[in-house]
Amino acid sequence: MSGSLHQRYKEEAVPALQKQFGYANPMDVPRLSKIVVNIGLGEALQNPKAVDAAVGDLTAITGQHPVTTKAKRSIAQFRLRTGNTIGARVTLRGDRMWDFLERLTRLALPRIRDFHGVAAKSFDGRGNYTMGLREQLAFPEIDYDKVDRLRGLEISIVTTAKTDEESKRLLELLGMPFAV
Repeated sequence: MSGSLHQRYKEEAVPALQKQFGYANPMDVPRLSKIVVNIGLGEALQNPKAVDAAVGDLTAITGQHPVTTKAKRSIAQFRLRTGNTIGARVTLRGDRMWDFLERLTRLALPRIRDFHGVAAKSFDGRGNYTMGLREQLAFPEIDYDKVDRLRGLEISIVTTAKTDEESKRLLELLGMPFAV
């Protein structure tokens, strides 16, 4: 399955982007470099099992074992100490990245209730796109009955595009449903 979206990028997106933005060299055409999927776990301070559940969810969604993220500094109001586990993240590259993006655009996003497309203004100014999902249930790999609680996840798509406009066009050509 991973080959089909990558194939579409090579056969359709690259020529379209070259034509639209006037790239002379095909290596100048923007491409995906990585996708980072992140779950923040504020509740892990009270409930240590939350980390295991989030790690399991991320592994099911991405097919890769996540890294836990630790607090860099202490924040007294949040009862947070340096070194506490406060999240889990996965960095996807290569075939897993293409496979994940295809499942995200074809399976997960259409399953979200009242979905009208992803926000077109979530670019960072350097051609990277970040979106948040309110719940991990959008992915078909997650078994509804085994979920202890809903967790949001953040998906950052990092591209080699120089501008947001180039990046948006690249993601549109790859099937990202932007809201009008």
